[in-house]
Amino acid sequence: MKPMLLVMDMLNDLVHENGGGAKTYVPQMKERDVLGRTKAVIAKARAAGVLIGYVRVGFSPDYRECPPNSPIFSRARGAGMFKLGTWGTEVHPELTPEAGEFDIVKHRVSPFYGTSLEPILRAHGVTDLFLCGVSTNGVVHTGAREAHDRDYACTVLEDCCAGGTTDEHESALRCLGRFAAIRNSADVSFA
Repeated sequence: MKPMLLVMDMLNDLVHENGGGAKTYVPQMKERDVLGRTKAVIAKARAAGVLIGYVRVGFSPDYRECPPNSPIFSRARGAGMFKLGTWGTEVHPELTPEAGEFDIVKHRVSPFYGTSLEPILRAHGVTDLFLCGVSTNGVVHTGAREAHDRDYACTVLEDCCAGGTTDEHESALRCLGRFAAIRNSADVSFA
């Protein structure tokens, strides 16, 4: 097993109390201590020498990469969210990447589509992905399904994910059980 931990869309715009998406994700994250658990699993991965990739959604300040017909990204554009180079697209300060960890910028929901993720995985011989982030029914769901179809073994760290609602989170997990192992981060060993 050659693992990589993917920490996805844990951006200030989405998961910080002062971010534009705070009303959507922060309540679920606080209730379940998603930031604290994610911070702990990142530390566990670092201690084990596991590769870590931070996947971030973002667009140029003029939104040239933003699809005009996307309901999700049109709302973000209207709210001025996801502008690369701003505080909003930085990883939450409790989860700050360290030197040598991967920064993967995406312009769609998928962490694979049009990104450097797959070349990074192939270059490092990664076989197993551990996925966490926001939202469970967005990037985590899409990432696990696409990784499955690219022949990676996937584990979703359930307690390091959040949806906009409990129902969205739980519904996504029910679907993902067909494509990935669903685990609690405390029970995961990277050895």
